[in-house]
Amino acid sequence: MNPIPSFLLHLITISVCLSLLIHGSICQNLIQETCITCSKDDANINYNFCISALQAAPPSQCTTLRGLGMVSIQIILHNVTDTRCHIKNLMEDRNLEPYVRMCLSDCFELYSDSIPSIKQAIRNYDLKRYVDTNIQISSIMDAATTCEDGFAEKEGAVSRLKERNGYTFQLSAIALSIMKLLQNAPAT
Repeated sequence: MNPIPSFLLHLITISVCLSLLIHGSICQNLIQETCITCSKDDANINYNFCISALQAAPPSQCTTLRGLGMVSIQIILHNVTDTRCHIKNLMEDRNLEPYVRMCLSDCFELYSDSIPSIKQAIRNYDLKRYVDTNIQISSIMDAATTCEDGFAEKEGAVSRLKERNGYTFQLSAIALSIMKLLQNAPAT
């Protein structure tokens, strides 16, 4: 058996590395292009937040736009579940003002109701039922807004969930924007 000449091995190595570099660059470009478009089309989406959120999920590193949509919905599920747990921990504080405790209780219920909604959104998205997915994700945006609005109803009440509600809202806006891109994309 003849060994592979070193120049040929070197050429193969360079070709493989170049291919991986280009492929990785294309994947990163998808995230960047998606976030540019989403942030231009929707004032609720911050470009840097979009990039950070999508790049943080390993499956997003090399996927299609449709795959990126699924990743964005799965990020919402993680966010909603984590926020619900955070609310539960906050409610264990015995020194909470009664109004704040009531708001947290309402938020806990809203986020609890959001978990089955986002799970159904994942199933509907998988079946390409984008209208139904849109309704479920929009309900999660409404839950985050309703939670935040509860604190604002009493003067001087401070929301302990402002940042988390903002993340939930923005993550939902990203998923909805990606679905809009998919629906407007030419059929292949």
